[in-house]
Amino acid sequence: MSLIKWRDEFSVGVPEVDYEHQELIELINDLHRSVQEGVTRDQVVARLGEIFAQIAAHFALEEKVMQETRYRAFPEHKTDHEALLDDLRDIMDEVEDDGEFNEAQLTSDLDRWFSEHFRTHDAKLHQAFPH
Repeated sequence: MSLIKWRDEFSVGVPEVDYEHQELIELINDLHRSVQEGVTRDQVVARLGEIFAQIAAHFALEEKVMQETRYRAFPEHKTDHEALLDDLRDIMDEVEDDGEFNEAQLTSDLDRWFSEHFRTHDAKLHQAFPH
């Protein structure tokens, strides 16, 4: 079962950004499936590390596009990116330090985290590009 399903509202209208959004959703869904199947803490930490690296690279691409297009809401969008990366780092640290993780809380945090960002900041970015 997928945690996050791709929806057209997640599209910002920039093919490479949209492709990366789909890849990130798939990584999160893979982690969700693995957690449901009883993955170890070390495997969760490794997968979160992969997600973190992909997200950081994705945010860099989005920020480059926003700067190139002189996107007016860039400062707010970048601030949200930084907050999301901090939150993910906190989740990773908690799993790594505590040696345990709450499966439902982990997947709920990831779902809320991405879906909120897509619905708010990325939705505004989508409106800024011609279709």
